Amino acid sequence: MCAKTSGGSAFSTNQETALLDGAVDVVVHSLKDLPTSMPAGLALLPTPAHRQDVRDALCGSALADLPKGARVGTGAPRRIGQLLALRPDLKMVPIRGNVPPRLGRLRGADGLDAVVLAAAGLNRLGLSSAISEHLPVGTFPPSPGQGALGIQVREGSEAARLLADTGDQVLDAEVRAERALLAELHGGCSVPIGAYSKAHRDGALTLSAQVSAVGGSRHVTAQGFGSVHDPEKLGRRVAEELLDQGAEVILSAVRQRPPAAP
Repeated sequence: MCAKTSGGSAFSTNQETALLDGAVDVVVHSLKDLPTSMPAGLALLPTPAHRQDVRDALCGSALADLPKGARVGTGAPRRIGQLLALRPDLKMVPIRGNVPPRLGRLRGADGLDAVVLAAAGLNRLGLSSAISEHLPVGTFPPSPGQGALGIQVREGSEAARLLADTGDQVLDAEVRAERALLAELHGGCSVPIGAYSKAHRDGALTLSAQVSAVGGSRHVTAQGFGSVHDPEKLGRRVAEELLDQGAEVILSAVRQRPPAAP
């Protein structure tokens, strides 16, 4: 049996429990929602091919067309910080839940002016027509692993054996660099860390990353170059550069914030 997660750490934890208990044999996650450490007894297989669009998408309006003081829905600290860095006039409204209800917040008397979602999720649901603007990765680096799938199995299981060779090694190196950076910064989906890695034909690997203050007042960026044969080394090195620039001060402030209201 196979279960597919729709995102969110609590949901992912429930699916991992089902996997450990033998209720399912494989769990397919949105990789950006999966913690960087695996529970004992579980393994993450190499990332399968065909990573979806890594970009964030603005639905309801393009950024330049939003009026002063526009209300934009997102519960992600990373997206809040990135948007407020460019448009400090925006009013950020926390939203949660699945994609259709979030899009539904654009309608009605209390409708939002725009919502920010992952383009990958919209594409997979056949809702790409709702996208008003794709936000460029140079200014809005996505969550580590965004657009990629994570295949989780029990260690030593028959499913692990059967699926061992189904991953794409190049794509796997890209997401491993991003997730190594995330792990080094002790981050997760609730901290404002963006990262995007790209492999090149000569075996080189680049990694760009950003840590943003939620209020948009400050962000630090770093970029590094490495090899597809050791992506974790690149991820750790770029994380160290971010820390040298003061990323821990930003991250500590975010961790002390109370959770956003649903």
